[in-house]
Amino acid sequence: MARGTAHIGKDRYRTQIEVGGHVLAADEPAALGGQGAGPAPYDLLLASLGACTAITLRMYADRKEWPLESLDVALRLTGKEERRIERTLTIVGLDEAQKARLAEVAERTPVTLTLKQGLPIDTKLG
Repeated sequence: MARGTAHIGKDRYRTQIEVGGHVLAADEPAALGGQGAGPAPYDLLLASLGACTAITLRMYADRKEWPLESLDVALRLTGKEERRIERTLTIVGLDEAQKARLAEVAERTPVTLTLKQGLPIDTKLG
């Protein structure tokens, strides 16, 4: 399964993340006291959902041998007390029935299902 680490030092909110053999930086924007050195945590959450959606839909279209030219996934996090994610798919190269099918598949991507179902988090001291 997936594994990762996050490290923060004295650089205010800049955090080094290592996941999947890649090193990323996360931070808060200057307006929130950070330096904007990387995406904020909710930005990374949207990035995960967007990547999973795009990859899953590309895999599905490839298996069906559909002529998918491109797929854009626009994501927006809304709400303060009751958060929601708005996801808009822009699909080029497919007919309306194929586009509708991809929209259905998007509702069942792995990250989509995880977010919708919630995920228990067990925290312990190391």
